[in-house]
Amino acid sequence: MKVIVVGMGVQGRKRQEVARSDVVYTVDPVVVDASYKKVTEVPLADFDAALLCIPDGPKIDIINYLISNKKHVLVEKPVLANGSQDLFNLRDLVKQNGVTFYTAYNHRFEPNFVLAKEYIDSGVLGQIYSARIFYGNGTARLVKNSPWRDQGVGVLPDLGSHLLDTALFWFNQKNLKFKIQTASCFENNSLDYVAFGANGLPTIQLEATLLSWKNHFYADIFAEFGSLHLSSLCKWGPSSITIRTRKLPSGKPDEHTQTLIQDDPTWKIEYEHFKKMCAKGESNIENDIWINQILSELSSGI
Repeated sequence: MKVIVVGMGVQGRKRQEVARSDVVYTVDPVVVDASYKKVTEVPLADFDAALLCIPDGPKIDIINYLISNKKHVLVEKPVLANGSQDLFNLRDLVKQNGVTFYTAYNHRFEPNFVLAKEYIDSGVLGQIYSARIFYGNGTARLVKNSPWRDQGVGVLPDLGSHLLDTALFWFNQKNLKFKIQTASCFENNSLDYVAFGANGLPTIQLEATLLSWKNHFYADIFAEFGSLHLSSLCKWGPSSITIRTRKLPSGKPDEHTQTLIQDDPTWKIEYEHFKKMCAKGESNIENDIWINQILSELSSGI
């Protein structure tokens, strides 16, 4: 498959490194070594798919251009729209042109995320009662100094979209009603801290911040027969997952922990996954529609 990488920032460089010889051109309006400045300048006959690593603003227009010209698209999360209709129209366009549209949420390919899903789906934990998931990094100053990032609701779509996608990946519940619990601008003009959640089965509590000076992720899942505890991502390693088996009527649970110390495998696995989706003509836009709806509802309440 012949691909172009659009947007040669940090993520674009990662995509280029992973796609390697598949990359025929790069596109960026300011990077001097990019092949083209605009995606519309790239000869359509020369590529099959585009890897979009661009700001949120122009995403929909560029995606529509590529899909209309029968090109597969991988785009960095999140895909946001002012209203759901834009995404409904995009869904129809994808179907009409018979191509793959894929929004990248690479954490779905974290080994311990995959293992957590296997535990949840297997039923070994029984009924899932509640989940508490935290995602934090220390990029508040980088965002503040960015010419385009310190605006809108900040960390909510940035890291909050990852949290929503993780909850969807693990629990596959689209009928939960999320509400903002706390939202703050401690250092930035846009939100740099947010906590939100939903009541139900499971009850879900999500927390995202740009003010965690050591990058960290954790998840605590409490269930009928025990609990699951995940700590860190491979890129920040070590990453561990712990299963605790409940003692009845009470008592110290049996505990098993698996710890991984390895480089981040998610970018390579995700790119191979994208290529398989292209071969099958699959897309994940229904997830985008759900995430966009939740983020829009949360944003309107801030």
